[in-house]
Amino acid sequence: MNKLVIANILHRPLRSLISVLAVAIEVIMILSIVGIFMGMLNDQKQRTNGIGADLMVRPSNASAFNGISGAPMPIKDEEAIRRLPHVAVVSPVITQFNTSASDFGVIYGIDFESFNALKPFEFLAGGRFQGPDDVIVDDVFAGKTHHVGDTITVSSRPFRISGIVEAGKGGRKLVPIATLGEMIASPGKCSIFYIKADNPANDEAIIDEIHSTPGLADFPVQSMEEWLSQMTPEKIPGFNLSLRVVTGIAVIIGFLVIFQSMYTAVLERTREIGILKSMGASKPAIVGVVQRETAVLAVAGILLGIAGTYGVRILLLHLFPTQHFEITGQWLAQAAIIAFAGSMLGALYPAWMAARKDPIQALAYE
Repeated sequence: MNKLVIANILHRPLRSLISVLAVAIEVIMILSIVGIFMGMLNDQKQRTNGIGADLMVRPSNASAFNGISGAPMPIKDEEAIRRLPHVAVVSPVITQFNTSASDFGVIYGIDFESFNALKPFEFLAGGRFQGPDDVIVDDVFAGKTHHVGDTITVSSRPFRISGIVEAGKGGRKLVPIATLGEMIASPGKCSIFYIKADNPANDEAIIDEIHSTPGLADFPVQSMEEWLSQMTPEKIPGFNLSLRVVTGIAVIIGFLVIFQSMYTAVLERTREIGILKSMGASKPAIVGVVQRETAVLAVAGILLGIAGTYGVRILLLHLFPTQHFEITGQWLAQAAIIAFAGSMLGALYPAWMAARKDPIQALAYE
């Protein structure tokens, strides 16, 4: 029977190849959307946590994602926060999300002195801003193509690279806060205040003090630990919905192609099925032949899909080197199970149809 399964697959190579590609596309779709979303999410978590702050103050109704809220808070509120007991450092920051292909990502506008006081930069080359049109970039963005003194474009404006720092502290591109404020027509304002406490044990006390301060009572204040706990797929609006939609579309594609492939195969092999049944093959044996053929195609498609996903990852990292594409063992297993189960379900009806064929009619089939 196993030899028969392999022979059937090789007898129609084009149809078998299309079936394998359908399963592979199913796997690639699932793993790619998960890889992109989880890569962006975990990369932001790591770099935001690397800023060195204990608390963050955001404007009312702001998104938990940095860069989505604009810059509505007056920078002058920094003075009121700095005067509170247990506050060691306050740093106003503008985070601006840029969607252009050549400049994709979150741009940080910072006050260098206070931002560096949260956790000192690790400069690999160059140093701090020397003027309003200077930019600090991390080593991931710089790669092998950008050096100190080079000019790059940030939000359609030329900037000179004044320093290259070790990645993991906020944005990949950081410019003076006053400059970015002017660029987005929000001078004197910021998106977020990062706060470093004199002792992390005093975080709750600082939160209570901020909420008791006139003018700051409505601003949400979160500890970094609390913010990190919210950066999960379950708590991000639309993440699981998007994943379910893509997974559903991928499963439908795989199901229909496998169904059509095996249905056609059963019709073409009507006489062969009649011979098998006349020789005493049972209905479960006939179903087993169809299902085993499907299983071989599904496994081949899954392996090709996993390899193709790594190819997509290499391509995206080449086109967008600053973006993370995360592939985990858990999602490799989940995508494989989903694709395999969908394929086997797609072959159920053709297998049942093959098992029900009358051997006399099947032998007479032309």
